[in-house]
Amino acid sequence: MELHGQHIIGSKTSAQRADAFKAVNPALGIEIEPAFARVSDSEINQAMNAAQSAFETYRRTTGEQRAAFLERIAEQIESLGDEMLDRFVEETGLPRGRAEGERARTCGQLRLFAKVASEGSWADARIDTAIPDRQPLPKPDLRRILIPLGPIVVFSASNFPLAFSVAGGDTASAFAAGCPVVVKCHWGHPGVSEMVGRAVQQAAEATGMPDGVFSMLQGRGHEIGTALAKHPLTRAIGFTGSLTGGRALFDAASSRPDPIPVYAEMGSINPVFVLPGAAAERGEQIAAGLVQSVTLGVGQFCTNPGLVIGLDGDDVNGLIDKTAELIGEHAPASMLYAGLCEAYGEGLQQLEASQAEVVGMSSQAADTTLTEGAPAVLRAEGAAFLANEELHHEVFGPSTLFVVAGETAQLNQIARRLEGQLTATIHGTEDDLKEHAELVAILEDRVGRLIFNSFPTGVEVCPSMNHGGPYPASSDSHFTSVGTAAIFRFARPIAYQGFPQDALPTELRDRNEAGVWRMVNGEMSRDDV
Repeated sequence: MELHGQHIIGSKTSAQRADAFKAVNPALGIEIEPAFARVSDSEINQAMNAAQSAFETYRRTTGEQRAAFLERIAEQIESLGDEMLDRFVEETGLPRGRAEGERARTCGQLRLFAKVASEGSWADARIDTAIPDRQPLPKPDLRRILIPLGPIVVFSASNFPLAFSVAGGDTASAFAAGCPVVVKCHWGHPGVSEMVGRAVQQAAEATGMPDGVFSMLQGRGHEIGTALAKHPLTRAIGFTGSLTGGRALFDAASSRPDPIPVYAEMGSINPVFVLPGAAAERGEQIAAGLVQSVTLGVGQFCTNPGLVIGLDGDDVNGLIDKTAELIGEHAPASMLYAGLCEAYGEGLQQLEASQAEVVGMSSQAADTTLTEGAPAVLRAEGAAFLANEELHHEVFGPSTLFVVAGETAQLNQIARRLEGQLTATIHGTEDDLKEHAELVAILEDRVGRLIFNSFPTGVEVCPSMNHGGPYPASSDSHFTSVGTAAIFRFARPIAYQGFPQDALPTELRDRNEAGVWRMVNGEMSRDDV
């Protein structure tokens, strides 16, 4: 595929501005052809107008029609073959196996949401039939359902060029809900983004979707995000990235005359608590799993375990020593772009300046000219962690900080001081859980996913997954950005009172033509009313 470097606005392409940018191969430090146009204010407006126009038709499509669209997107992405995988590796410095795995996850997500859309029960239809002779007042006929919000703006993530990008989970769930999507690509992987964007464009045309149901914009700069967040036709935002970026979008969207929701997943240090029984029984096994999790993808995951807490003693000290030993065996690797690599190095320096000691480091020196980050393990005392907020900050990359608590009370105090997190992990025995029930209760109030005897990296895409958490892990802890429940971000409820059958949405009519699960007079049913 010859890349054109232009924006996709519905069925058309556009490149109004003369200035352009190129992707950079982080492992080689060289620019990659071709140049990509930077989006103009006029093109943003065109994309949003096209999305609004498409919404009038797309919101009325059936679940089966949306499913066909999502299925076709997956097929089109798969048809890109090795060419897309090669571009993925070139733009990110990540291995080919990662590209293949992420493609499979992306297509799997699309097909999962196709099933959700086709089955239809997600719309949560509720019917309460009238009781006209009820005393002292008659009961009206009321019927409630979820309907699509409108045009959704999706911001691609730097660390997932496919799964959290142009056709990632945000886009898939918005399409399944009946919402058009305008994607702002990440500047770090514009070539992969264009390839996938053209696949979505082709799928829309092949399945007869309205022109404007999808647009894709390239460029770099905070002003683009602000313009999209404040555009009067934007109805909600999906974002995965930094706290700074997510908060800026949230603030911009909140300052509108008509504030809109921003569903931002903004990272986490994902604390791991190693309780005494587990440390004694399988300290070396925990160390091996921890190092594998910390170094996976050069530590560039929002679920990277950046903090490990345990009670002072021989078992935990042995665990720290083993982790430091194993981390030394892992070579540095190229991070996604130079700025990320620089921030990682600065983050490690800040930890050291805040009473953390480096106890383990890759035995090979990192070549920062090739954006390499070296795996590292640090240690701090519990009192230092409680006294110094700098030790609480996320360091995005292949490192983790051990914090050693002097006693159980201090362990719990550390847990209470944590900000909102995507995940927390407990390694323990059943007896550990009984003895540390207070810790479990504390963490339930702090996280979106609580893990036992495993590690947080690896976010299963399934109906029961929750990928979110209290602020600042995400901007709204009621929702998830992964799993089928992600669809609820892009819909809102509406109730119909006293409407005739023919004027109701299909799912709310007495005859259950769609065969969906509905709540009828307080009971779940697939029967006709």
